[in-house]
Amino acid sequence: MTDLTTGPGAESGRVRVLVADDQAIVRDGLVTILDLAPEVDVVGQAADGAEAVAESLRLRPDVVLMDLDMPVLDGTAATVRLAREAPGVAVLVLSTFGDRAAVAAALRAGARGYLTKDADRHQLIDAVRAVAHGQAVYGGEVDALLRDAVVGQDAPDDAPADHLRARFPTLTPREAEVLALIAEGAGNREIARHLVIGVSTVKSHVNAIFAKIGARDRAQAIVLARPR
Repeated sequence: MTDLTTGPGAESGRVRVLVADDQAIVRDGLVTILDLAPEVDVVGQAADGAEAVAESLRLRPDVVLMDLDMPVLDGTAATVRLAREAPGVAVLVLSTFGDRAAVAAALRAGARGYLTKDADRHQLIDAVRAVAHGQAVYGGEVDALLRDAVVGQDAPDDAPADHLRARFPTLTPREAEVLALIAEGAGNREIARHLVIGVSTVKSHVNAIFAKIGARDRAQAIVLARPR
């Protein structure tokens, strides 16, 4: 049985990318941009979500650059299938849509990153590299949307950790504090400094939190942590 946990690029140090977009001119432009990065190999293209899934299962790329508005199977549904059938393939959404609902749906589906199509080529290449190495990436406007979704501009000034623990009762008080800081966009080192604990301890808490709330990565944890 073929191992779909990791793609061959992970071992070679190169990043294998499949580009999925229903507009041929957009696909061609993205391929041209990605070809500028010497460590990136574009291994395939897809014109709809169903083709993106099929080609991903066949080619095992490290990253799928996924449009959302595609025929046959949309990008969000394709991401759900890839999360289930090829969890080692990282989905980086590149979409015209940057509204809160689209972002939340994509991240819940399992996307590891989200950029809007006004991103420049440097942001795109950096994001491809980052998600290939397990990081969660979202552009500035998307980042702002996620933070607003979690904390709310008009949210009352009370302890977010208490609310998170009420919603996720299996979290310990410390884990709830860590999740609250993740929701604010803090990295592991920032969390360690804020809580006066070691970075390795933070990592252990983060792993436990993801398991308890059902998050694959930080981006999805932010979406799950937002008020309902």
